[in-house]
Amino acid sequence: MERFRQGDREAFAELVVRYQGPVYNAAFWVVRRAEDASDICQTAFLKAAERIDDYDPRFKFFSWLYRIALNEALNLVRDRGREEELDETMDLPAPGADGPEERLQAAQRGGRVRDALMKLSTRDRVVVSLRHFSELSYAEIADILDVDEKTVKSRLFEARQRLRILLGDTEGTPHALH
Repeated sequence: MERFRQGDREAFAELVVRYQGPVYNAAFWVVRRAEDASDICQTAFLKAAERIDDYDPRFKFFSWLYRIALNEALNLVRDRGREEELDETMDLPAPGADGPEERLQAAQRGGRVRDALMKLSTRDRVVVSLRHFSELSYAEIADILDVDEKTVKSRLFEARQRLRILLGDTEGTPHALH
């Protein structure tokens, strides 16, 4: 980031390569449309470049960038006035599935989790996606959402509880969401 502040354009390209995937994923789980998530990702990087003087180097760049992207995503959802239907072609990855039967079961399980996630409120989806899909720490999520860690833990706990209810069980929730 410091190199970019000093005029090194390649440094910003490196930041885009490094954070494009996580920023896209964070936006996607809020807006639920690939095209919108791509637009938000691009907007977040443009705003970061435009607002480079607003960045405080005492904090992590990705937290600042994630906050920009999440604000853009939340603004889009709010501006729509309603949440759109889930794109049925989206599937969660099925890690560790070896044979056809295991892949089918993993895909079905992934589909159930995806459908349940999309029924959660935007606030719940944000905290779950930041923790489990972007794999951020509680401290990083707290920084991005501008709340304390206890609030993150509480929101995540409550979101997981609602997710379990939507999945129709309390013990069959996929391991990644425990």
